[in-house]
Amino acid sequence: MSATVELTKENFDQTVTDNEFVLIDFWAEWCGPCRQFAPVYEKAAEDNPDLVFGKVDTEAQPELAAAFGIQSIPTLMIVRDQVAVFAQPGALPEAALTDVIGQARKLDMDQVRQQIAEQQAQQQGNGQGA
Repeated sequence: MSATVELTKENFDQTVTDNEFVLIDFWAEWCGPCRQFAPVYEKAAEDNPDLVFGKVDTEAQPELAAAFGIQSIPTLMIVRDQVAVFAQPGALPEAALTDVIGQARKLDMDQVRQQIAEQQAQQQGNGQGA
């Protein structure tokens, strides 16, 4: 049995809302680097059973790929507390994936949300000619 969850437009929002830490692999069957990354991703899923590892087939779910502006695959995205904290195209080697997961685990989400709020406030301030 796979340790990963197939994400679709039907279950995506619910999965991200119900879980505080979700990794998402945007991939396609025809993509060579995606197929090379798959066993690395699957092993990371088995090594981190407390996290949700999802996969989005960009061919079957073009709306999801478009919604996240996925330009190249594979792209790995990490969502914590419904905030995308990491997104990077390219197949990561096992050590790099492990490191990224470790860094994402250590994030202070209160601090991340504060930074986002500050950025949004600056953008709104700039938009009003302030």
